Amino acid sequence: MKKFTVSQFLTAILIVLTGFTLYSCSVDGPEIRPVQLEDVNGNYKGRLITIQGESKTEKIKNFKAKKDTIMFSEFPVDEIVKTVVKDPVKAEEAIKALGKVKYEIKYTASINTASNVIELSLAPKPMELLIPVEGKTKKAEVTLNAKQKGFYVGMDGSLRFALTAEKITVDGTVLAPYEAINYNFPFCVKY
Repeated sequence: MKKFTVSQFLTAILIVLTGFTLYSCSVDGPEIRPVQLEDVNGNYKGRLITIQGESKTEKIKNFKAKKDTIMFSEFPVDEIVKTVVKDPVKAEEAIKALGKVKYEIKYTASINTASNVIELSLAPKPMELLIPVEGKTKKAEVTLNAKQKGFYVGMDGSLRFALTAEKITVDGTVLAPYEAINYNFPFCVKY
């Protein structure tokens, strides 16, 4: 009689395990919605890593993205000003006097369906800054470039891109020597 009960018990366990196995095969995980160009639009908050030579800073920055433009209401210009104005005290005064610097980056977007991402081909225009120093104004033109595409990732809804300030011209003269300033936005999310 004991053998019969053990046999029924093992059969019941085998049926339950088979049921779990078949169920787990039919559930592959959450359904991932394909990205659409409009998904890029929104208000973002993200980490900005700024690198110039051996110097590296990290900040949290906010910006907006719409149809074909990434818009900063306060673009980070500290490193640019400190490159133009060598005296640290005067550079800080100039940064305060400049206030918030607005900057827009145009882009064209295309969908990569295989990776479920939106690729952004960034086309930054030169940034013009009028930097006040000791009662005078230095006109600085910053040449920005995007060496690689930006991405909106459908899986986690994040935006990632990078810019490089390749050249700074002050009052018509190219700054030399000059170390490029890299602006990396490795992970930005909507808020």
